[in-house]
Parts: sequence; structure tokens; C-alpha cells
Amino acid sequence: MIGEFVSTEMTLAQQVVSRLRAVLGDGTFALHEPRFGGREQEYVQDCIASTFVSSVGAYVNRFEAELAAFTGAKRAVAVVNGTAALQVAMQLVGVEDNDEVIVPALTFVATANAVRYLRAIPHFADSSEERLGLDPDALRDWLNHCAELTDGGCRNRQTGRRIRALVPMHTFGHPCDLDGLVRLAHDFQLQLVEDAAESLGSYYNGRHTGTFGRAGTLSFNGNKVITTGGGGALLTNDDELADRAKHLTTTAKVSHRWEFVHDTLGYNFRMPNLNAALGCAQLEQMPNFLASKRGLFNRYRDAFASVEGIRVVGEPEGSISNYWLQTLILDHALTADRDTILEATNAAGMMTRPTWQLLHRLPMYQACPAAPLPIADSLGKRIINVPSSAGLE
Repeated sequence: MIGEFVSTEMTLAQQVVSRLRAVLGDGTFALHEPRFGGREQEYVQDCIASTFVSSVGAYVNRFEAELAAFTGAKRAVAVVNGTAALQVAMQLVGVEDNDEVIVPALTFVATANAVRYLRAIPHFADSSEERLGLDPDALRDWLNHCAELTDGGCRNRQTGRRIRALVPMHTFGHPCDLDGLVRLAHDFQLQLVEDAAESLGSYYNGRHTGTFGRAGTLSFNGNKVITTGGGGALLTNDDELADRAKHLTTTAKVSHRWEFVHDTLGYNFRMPNLNAALGCAQLEQMPNFLASKRGLFNRYRDAFASVEGIRVVGEPEGSISNYWLQTLILDHALTADRDTILEATNAAGMMTRPTWQLLHRLPMYQACPAAPLPIADSLGKRIINVPSSAGLE
């Protein structure tokens, strides 16, 4: 049985391997891989037969409409990847050259890269031990220390730069404290753009992530809850912003029957119809994917209940998580055991990984402004992601 007693004579790494095997069974297991059990082949073949395989076609429009309906957003704009969606979203809310944008230090590098693509500056902030995303209370304390409100908006007193936007990321699918972040953005005159790349199917107080700010963004990379191969989307309740996003991501081409006129600098970021066809079939299976991932969390939680010093991360209070990546967090006293566990589990054929290298430590971001980061620094040493694919339950 999953919850059976685990001998304390086993090393911690051996206990983790044993508990993972109790859930997963024999074999080798990827961290997260896509699952194709619906109408993917039918829709992709139909798309090929139509010859509309690039950025124009019925499946792109359908995927956007179905994404909007699923998330409750008024509009969705499908693009080539989540990073492109985030770059365009920040541009459209007014992020400009040399602005600062507050992002978590504990996030995938794309969150900060999208800021730099606009020649803006990432400003790193700390995380919550419970929710793993940005901690609004710690951030408020930091901004009270380093920022001031002026006629030109929020300014960093230390650098003189405008702090224009706040970009929380919902880590591993667990929603941030959005009430606190919305209040913070209002009080400091910041534009809120949610990096919801990992949280399709996650809700905060009954509302889907990615719909709380001026814009939110999604990713459909091959390792996400649903995939379009490569792809992303911008979510918004602002029709004007959505129209502008669609225009910019289709090379800013002015509609005309034959002329090629482009009225501003745009991007070739539109999602191809072929990818959208795959996405439509994947989105139809979302309820099953989410139920499978929740079931897998329940099994991991039961399996590790008898292992002291390890917490299986569950959804925060008031939230519904998609459980994109199942996550173990070691107690502080066990920090030194992380790499031994990673070595043992990967050697046993079960892919596990630590979280990302904290962004303020990467060479291209070491000179960027940063708040004190005690929680992010600690979490970065204690997190282990374990096999999380839909269907493993």
C-alpha cells in the first residue's frame, strides 16, 4: 500500500526512490510528457487537407475562442510561444526602454528574457514559502524602502528608473496571492501582467489565472498541461489591447486584398493553424488531464506521508491548482540531501529535477536590481520536481 510504513533504516534518498516506485511502478518515467489520446490526428490531417497550415486558418480562430471560453477571458490571441506572448503583453501595457519590471527571482528564464527583449530591466523579488510565487507582503516592504511615487509613476530611488510593471508567475501551476498583488499594483501604479505559462486550469478564488491584470500569458510547450508543439497565448478583457496584440503579432500588416502595407514595427509571432489544430484536440481533453494530475498528487501525498522532512506541495487555500509539476520540498535541515536524492532517483530511471537556477545569479542578470531574496534562495535549494505526466495515476 502507498501509505505503508517506510523503514527509518533506509537513507532519505532510498526512501524517496521507494515512495516514487510505490506510485509509479516499474519502468522509466519522464518528468512531464504530452499525452495524445483525442482527435489530434483527425484535426491535424484536416488542417493539412485545407492547405491553411500557417498563420491563417479556422483552427487558429477556433483555438482562440475556446481558450477564451475555458479561461473566462474576453479575448485570447494565439502566438508562437509563451515568451512571445509575454513580450507583447508587456509592450502593450507600456513597458519601454530602460523601465524596470518586477519579476520573481524563482521563475523560468523566459520571464526575465521577455523583459530584456523590450530593453527593459528585470527587478527581482522574493517568493512565498506557501505559494512559491511572488510574496506581495515582502514586495510591499521592499517597494516602501526603495521606490517612490512621482508624477511620472513609480520610480526606483536607487536607480532613478521608472518601475512600470509587475509580472507574477504561478509557479508549477499554483496561483500566487493575486488579491495582494492586485492591491500592490494599484497602490504603486504598476501594470499587472500575469505569467500564467504554467497554470492553465488553475483558479484563484474561482477565477482563472491570467485574467486578473491588463493581460496574462499562457504557454503550450510540449511539457505543459496541453501542448500545441510550440505555442502560447495572450489573455485579456480589453478588446483594444487584444486587437493591437493580434496586429503586432502578424507583422503589423494592414488588411488589404493585395497590398502589403505595415504601419508599425511588428512581429512574426502568430500561431500557425497546424499547431492550433493540435491545441483544439488537446483542449477537449483538459478535464481528464486535470483530473489525472490531481489524482497523481493525491497518490504522492499519501506515499510521502510517512517520510519525515518532505512536503508534497498542494494547492494553496482559496485556490485550485492544475498540478502541472508535482513538487517535493525538503525541510531546511535536509537541504544537503537534495542532490543525493536527485542522483538516486534519476539513476533509478525516474526523472527528477531541481527548480531553475535563481535568475539573479545568471551572468546576464547579476547586475539587475533585486530585493532581499531569503525565501527564494532557500526554496531554490530544497525543491525537487518529480514525474508529473497526465495519466501516471
